[in-house]
Amino acid sequence: MKWTVRLEGGPRRVNHAAVCIGDKILSFGGYCSTEDYKDWEPIPIHVLNTDTLRWSAVNYKQLDVVPFQRYGHTAVAYGDKVFMWGGRNNAVACDTLTIFNTRTLEWSTPPVSGVIPYAKDGHSACVIKDKMYIFGGFEYLTDQYSQEVHCLNLKSYEWQFIDAKGTPPSHRDFHTAVAVGDRMYIFGGRGDLNSPYNSQEEIYCPQIYYLDTKTEVWVALNPTSVWPEGRRSHSAWYYKGYMYIFGGYNGNTKTHFNDLFRYSIQDNYWELVNVKGVLPTKRRRQACIVHKDKMFLFGGTSPEAKKSIRPDNQDDNETLLDNNDLYILDLAPTLKTLSILAVLEYNLDQSSLPRDIILDIRSMSTPNRISRPINQAG
Repeated sequence: MKWTVRLEGGPRRVNHAAVCIGDKILSFGGYCSTEDYKDWEPIPIHVLNTDTLRWSAVNYKQLDVVPFQRYGHTAVAYGDKVFMWGGRNNAVACDTLTIFNTRTLEWSTPPVSGVIPYAKDGHSACVIKDKMYIFGGFEYLTDQYSQEVHCLNLKSYEWQFIDAKGTPPSHRDFHTAVAVGDRMYIFGGRGDLNSPYNSQEEIYCPQIYYLDTKTEVWVALNPTSVWPEGRRSHSAWYYKGYMYIFGGYNGNTKTHFNDLFRYSIQDNYWELVNVKGVLPTKRRRQACIVHKDKMFLFGGTSPEAKKSIRPDNQDDNETLLDNNDLYILDLAPTLKTLSILAVLEYNLDQSSLPRDIILDIRSMSTPNRISRPINQAG
């Protein structure tokens, strides 16, 4: 396992949502604090070619049903379509289901039935069989954190409220959910001492829970190891028997993270993973997407130690910098990849290398041009 690529110049986005379909990673929405955020503009989509590592923007074929720009939403892949739900702009939260067809590059808003969840952001979503399960989030109609589970049948578009038994995770937002078989594993997030109410007394739960979607029962786990510190706005993914988490933020300790932990689904323990390579900066609100044996990390916001870029009023005027970088964590690096890294690290002569290797080296070392560096002068 090794961090193998770091490239600047991608889309500068925070609180975006991303999926992988085929060999493309699609990123939806989010915001950038150095840009003029317009609430009702069409949501932007950026696509990463995982072979060439080049970003490009999607040009819509139609504009009449394109959802508005937002952040704190979720997106899941099902077949060749992306199902997006929730999120908000600076004015309203959204409870409309929208579907993006990656073949036709068109949006649709199909009619839905059943018990539709309240509009929210900071919830989680994952696909188990033919259903999208969402949990938690912050509901703007009730001004409360949620601990509810809803599922959407991705074939019939019917919403269902899941009246799960057992002890559920506490009310929270900006946690993560990972699907493993018939289970939805929940970790982290931000709650409140007076949950479900928002009294600004934050709590950060480090416990793992899973929902058995067959029996509709919540189970709380107590791993036999040291747990990661509670956090929100981190990333999580599943790979070969483990749930991984990266980064995030704890508002009580004012700590950003760039640690990598993994949890063994079978043996019920956490372990800190020490990875070689150039470690990503501490950050939160990034996206982490697995494709084959690689995890692609991009965007998010990091504490800025230098000159002030912007204050985040929600976090005691902490100075933050929005990122436009891309990192790749190779979960099973090949000899070819390790050889290319050696060529780059030691600046070895490339003139006698095969053309396909030279192209790979260029892809792994040439910045993108979707965004420009932030001007820090003045």
